[in-house]
Amino acid sequence: MNLTQRWLAQLESLRAQGRLRTLQSGTGVDFASNDYLGYARRRLKPPIPELSPSGAASRLLRGHHPIWDEVEAALARWHGAEATLVLTSGYTANQGLLATAIEPNDWVASDALNHASIVDGLKLAKATRYVYRHLDLNDLEANLRQAAMNRRPDAALFIVTESLFSMDGDVAPLPALVDMAQRYGAHLLVDEAHATGCFGSKGSGLVDSLGLRSGVLATVHTGGKALGVPGAYICCSALLKQVLVNRCRHFIFTTAFTPLIGAWWLDAVERVQADATGRQRLHDNARLFRDELRRHGIQTPGEHYVVPVVLGDDSRAVRGAARLQNAGFDMPAIRPPTVPEGTARLRISIHADHDPETLRRAAAAVAEVAS
Repeated sequence: MNLTQRWLAQLESLRAQGRLRTLQSGTGVDFASNDYLGYARRRLKPPIPELSPSGAASRLLRGHHPIWDEVEAALARWHGAEATLVLTSGYTANQGLLATAIEPNDWVASDALNHASIVDGLKLAKATRYVYRHLDLNDLEANLRQAAMNRRPDAALFIVTESLFSMDGDVAPLPALVDMAQRYGAHLLVDEAHATGCFGSKGSGLVDSLGLRSGVLATVHTGGKALGVPGAYICCSALLKQVLVNRCRHFIFTTAFTPLIGAWWLDAVERVQADATGRQRLHDNARLFRDELRRHGIQTPGEHYVVPVVLGDDSRAVRGAARLQNAGFDMPAIRPPTVPEGTARLRISIHADHDPETLRRAAAAVAEVAS
């Protein structure tokens, strides 16, 4: 079989399973993107004229600009962290952090529903991995206890979790995870991608809103969701930042963002901290939408503004998404391998700028599809 035949066979297999994906522009009311606070559709402040609109090199060569020192300092102040490091995407940040901080002699526990970027980062780390049942503290502790008992002197223990899970909308038991990590001498790493901007008095995420910053080794945050800007960053100690700058291949060998994007970051960080009204509206909208679904007899797992409506069958989810698109609502079908087999779903993202009447109409449309 030559390469052409191999690729055609792979695509045909996906088509037969109803999982062939195509690129499409979104139409209808946006319930698909992670623009939780509605910033992506707002006009950014005019760019600073002297900032270059193009990249030139990695930050360790000639790609660093003083504006990134400003951005990282502003982010560190926002989170109450010693340091932050900006990277080009959340996927890159998770992979880079995990592949750098975790080494082959180490042991790491990962929640079964962690994002693909975490799964792939742990593969690069090549440590001993244990995937614990989703949010199951008993499963995690039993295996962590065993790992702590058998730990080699040169090995470290890690727990990796999302805070707000991207496909199920539920929240990790972060205080219990911090406590468990401390009791067994493990290090906790938390992906805050879907919580950044949306929790706490200044929007810095679930870890900070719960007062747990000192109990985690590092957190990963994205700009391309609630903040509405490209890129991501890692919150960590000054020492870990120095290690990442010197050893993280995802940082070292990537062309830096343009300084112009740095100006957008400064704008976003200032804006989100002041936007208590937007955060309140987001959570109010999520409650309204979930209440409306329950009123129509639709039970959904999770909580907050990521709303999964599990339909089970792949084709049923695809048909449902198409019907909703025709009704004017962009609510994508999510199928395996993104979610476990048999749990194909509509993944609905509530935003702060959805109006109540639209949410009620959308809930009624979803109920028709799901009933």
